[in-house]
Amino acid sequence: MIRTATLLRVTRVSPQSVAAWVLASLLMSGCAAAPEIPPFFDAIQRIPIHTASVNGHRIAYLDEGQGPPLILLHGYGGSMWQWEYQRPLTGQFRVITPDLIGSGLSDKPNIDYRPQDLIDSISGLMDSLGLPTATLVGSSMGAGVALGLALTHPERVDRLVLIDGFPDHVRERLVSPLMRRAVNTHVPAWLARVGASLFGTRAMEAVLKEIVYDHALVTPLVIDRSNRNRQRTDMITPLLALRDNLPLWEQQFAPRLTEVRHPTLILWGEQDRLFPPQVGRDLQALIPQSRLILIPNAGHIPQWEQPQTVNRLITEFLHP
Repeated sequence: MIRTATLLRVTRVSPQSVAAWVLASLLMSGCAAAPEIPPFFDAIQRIPIHTASVNGHRIAYLDEGQGPPLILLHGYGGSMWQWEYQRPLTGQFRVITPDLIGSGLSDKPNIDYRPQDLIDSISGLMDSLGLPTATLVGSSMGAGVALGLALTHPERVDRLVLIDGFPDHVRERLVSPLMRRAVNTHVPAWLARVGASLFGTRAMEAVLKEIVYDHALVTPLVIDRSNRNRQRTDMITPLLALRDNLPLWEQQFAPRLTEVRHPTLILWGEQDRLFPPQVGRDLQALIPQSRLILIPNAGHIPQWEQPQTVNRLITEFLHP
């Protein structure tokens, strides 16, 4: 067996770089895809999982509640797992929670994973569900998808809720040394896979503690579920492609943020270790009809860490 140190010397990549990329590849991978779609979402309540064929690819999603439609869009390396505490919203809204293409339980086809590919998949999902318009709620990269759809098809978006993302100059605005190294380090996909198989639980715990402010929430049960679901199938290739296509976001959509005309609520974790609150303030200054609210005692995914506050703010924004 070739030793890991030998592999690192041959490819001229430092162990720190591999570790960083392993951590990034594990980022919120709590719902990494399975070869077959399980019948229920892995949460306290059993929520049926639906699928739709969009542009020839299978998109997995949850669909609960009645009322005005909300579509919840997860972040980079994430999945519907990030929204498990938004179920109370189904009392007033039809809540649709997809796994983006290349993520979670959705297909991971051999495509470019450009921003437009993600936008088209959500627009296609809306078509398949018979939804001419919807409010989009996006977390981190999902906020970028929501903004892209609002700019590309403004007539299809009612309102926007953006949670801890997605700014212009993404690479420069990342303040986490770990994540900056991960985004800016290029390693072969095979080496990232080898590293992922070796680092295991400790790497997963480190990632979760980077994006969750209250480390008491990163319980052994949460870590175990994340590890168990991560191991179902390879998600590194789509992650590499999404990372490499960040320049397309900067070229095609970031310069147009001032063109967004939809009423927009921006929610930001006050202790976000990836994008500090000032990034949210800058985003709010660019979007004309926007309001920013900081969420105390929350990191990069406040909808998971402070769900009661986030759910209340979303409801008040949509039903003033």
